[in-house]
Amino acid sequence: MDRNYAIDFIKFFAIVAVVIIHTFPSNHLLGFFFLDNFSRFAVPFFFTASGYLFGLKTIQTPVSYRYFRKYLFKILKIYVCWLIFYILYDVIRAYCEGSTVAQTDYFKDLTLLNVLYYGQGTSGYQLWFVISLAWSISVVYLFFRLKKIRLLLIVSLCLNLAGLFGQSYSIFYELPVHTSRDALFIGLFYTTAGFWIAFGSPYAQLKALNKRTSFYLFCLFSGIQAAEGYLLEKGLSARHGEYFLSTIFLTVFLFLFALQFKQLGKGLWITKIGGNALGIYAIHVLFIDIVDMLLEAAGLGHISHNLFWNMLDALLVFTLSYAAYQFLQHAKKRLGVTGRAK
Repeated sequence: MDRNYAIDFIKFFAIVAVVIIHTFPSNHLLGFFFLDNFSRFAVPFFFTASGYLFGLKTIQTPVSYRYFRKYLFKILKIYVCWLIFYILYDVIRAYCEGSTVAQTDYFKDLTLLNVLYYGQGTSGYQLWFVISLAWSISVVYLFFRLKKIRLLLIVSLCLNLAGLFGQSYSIFYELPVHTSRDALFIGLFYTTAGFWIAFGSPYAQLKALNKRTSFYLFCLFSGIQAAEGYLLEKGLSARHGEYFLSTIFLTVFLFLFALQFKQLGKGLWITKIGGNALGIYAIHVLFIDIVDMLLEAAGLGHISHNLFWNMLDALLVFTLSYAAYQFLQHAKKRLGVTGRAK
């Protein structure tokens, strides 16, 4: 299988977008709103890329169950390790602040449903993506073995559309769920779409589109998403949305662009960083919290809506996250070498 450098290249911008979402205010100024809205391509792209790469390997592996089991175990190991990390971080922080009550209330949120499905209950709120990916991959593989991927694509699309009513579209009808930011309403559709693309069906039908057309269509639907979000939130006073109807189209065309331009980013340092996107994703919330605490301690909490600070904050968090993840990877390799030597 030829390496697709474009996927890692785009992942770099996707993980930057995630950091922007979490460090920039979303509604203070119109510019912040559109920046937040545009950055919403990131997580759907991550799901789609994961489904696609999993699909390629599954199709090409004679004993697909072994690969599925290995892949699922890897995702769950990442999730469990970071879940424990953030639990320990939260407890230690509460202890240092002398908040014993906070520790008691804290564990009430660590329910089985939050931990095993929603990925909530700790300060590591971004971990919802990791556990959602694990659930999505499991369902996709089940339907693959049943030879019903096309059926799953249709069902998951309907669920994704229904999930809009747990977001901004709740102004028309509110979906009676805890949250629609989960595997069922987001992760499953985009992961299935990526897996389905791995079969070549949509790509074969759209191969007449060149990479330039795909990119222009991505830009077009990004603009439509901005207009959709603006109309709902600013025009109709709907709640802040994380994904929209147009998100489906912009994600598909962005991913088709990546398939049509596989050599994009080859040899570039940002492509290498993009390959480590999941590690940056898992750790960056820690540094957001640390930087915010330092600001509050210095009496500078009021600058959180300053554009210059927001840019500096995002750059600082991103740089620290990548450096910390690289250090952890280096430490793991050193420990691994030491272990084998013994």
